[in-house]
Amino acid sequence: MLPLFPKIRALRWWIIGLVMLGAIVNYLTRSTMGVAAPTVLKDLGVSVKEYSWITSAFQLGIMLQPVCGYVLDTLGLRTGFAIFAAAWSLIAMAHGLTHDWRGLAVLRGLLGFAEGSAQPAGMKTVATWFPANERGFAGGVFNIGASIGSLLAPPLVVWAVLTWSWRAAFVLTGALGVVWVALWLLLYRSPETHPALTDDERVRIAAGQEARLAEAGPRPSIVSVLKQGQFWGIALPRFLADPTWGTLSFWVPLYLSQTRGFDLKQIALFAWMPFVAADLGCLAGPAIAHVLQGRGVSLINARRVAFTLGAILMTGMMFVGKVHSPYAAIALLCLGGFAHQTLSVTVITMASDLFRKNEVATVAGLAGMMGNLGLLIFSLMIGGLVTRIGYDPFFVALGVLDLAGAAILWTLVRDRAPSVTSNP
Repeated sequence: MLPLFPKIRALRWWIIGLVMLGAIVNYLTRSTMGVAAPTVLKDLGVSVKEYSWITSAFQLGIMLQPVCGYVLDTLGLRTGFAIFAAAWSLIAMAHGLTHDWRGLAVLRGLLGFAEGSAQPAGMKTVATWFPANERGFAGGVFNIGASIGSLLAPPLVVWAVLTWSWRAAFVLTGALGVVWVALWLLLYRSPETHPALTDDERVRIAAGQEARLAEAGPRPSIVSVLKQGQFWGIALPRFLADPTWGTLSFWVPLYLSQTRGFDLKQIALFAWMPFVAADLGCLAGPAIAHVLQGRGVSLINARRVAFTLGAILMTGMMFVGKVHSPYAAIALLCLGGFAHQTLSVTVITMASDLFRKNEVATVAGLAGMMGNLGLLIFSLMIGGLVTRIGYDPFFVALGVLDLAGAAILWTLVRDRAPSVTSNP
């Protein structure tokens, strides 16, 4: 049992590694649908428009992230995240039992709700376990899980489809989630009660927390959070940025199949590459902010600069549909993955820079809801228009949306944030 474990140096990094492993499983299960889509659509006779409804059901479910965040803040991280992770694992496995697009849509909606817990849980872990000067890198490490899970999906899912069936692919990825839940319950405790945490590290974590972000007083209501300009300063950039990740996960395999003529094996060979680049972006955003802080730039301004640089690099996505070579298109998609995670990790981490520890999961959930609303709208537009206008206009849109997000970030987020107060 855990209480018998010896003291572990730098335990906080092992803890964020455990959360990253959960994110890997989370994004592996959610990406299974996108990779298996060419086979699923053919086997079940699903149209592209119906597929857009399936993906939209997932986005509707994941938009309930504020509920997940509130549950995590109420039940605690260990219990709440275990419940959600067990739910998404079983729901993922149930995909293998469906026989039409309607069943898939229902399960995708339920899966989206359960998997929406990952982002608030990750940010709550970062806020709880890390001093302020390490939160950027900790957030980057956690978000690498999204990229690794997404890059593992093409080879693993294609292997399962070719070896057994697309149904077996969902069962396999869901079963991995059950294993992770067992690890989480065994290994996770809060810093206040974890028996493997050294006294020195406990002091270091506590000393690095800003007093203004300490858990003090009652948790504010959702309405009071929504009244804060600081919240909208990070939520609206998420609304504009998240369609990129949804496009890479759910639509790029179909794009490569329908427009570039890739077969299933070629998709397995190339569709994971943008997510490798995204891994580097997860570290690039925090690294840029760290270098700028070392040169006297404030934490919030350093984050804003990192986001802006990522937004500038995102303009390369405008040319994905313009280049003749499919390999050049893959290269531009890789640039997009790198740029997106550079800015996405940055703005996600800002929830822990601006809000108190007992509200950060709720704030992260609300911001995640906005991000997934943007993804939902974008996905519905692709499903409704792609057969008439092709994919090119959507790649152009992805190339410019984050520039608007950067402008909003600089306009609405103040350099120092007063704590949110609860309603009387």
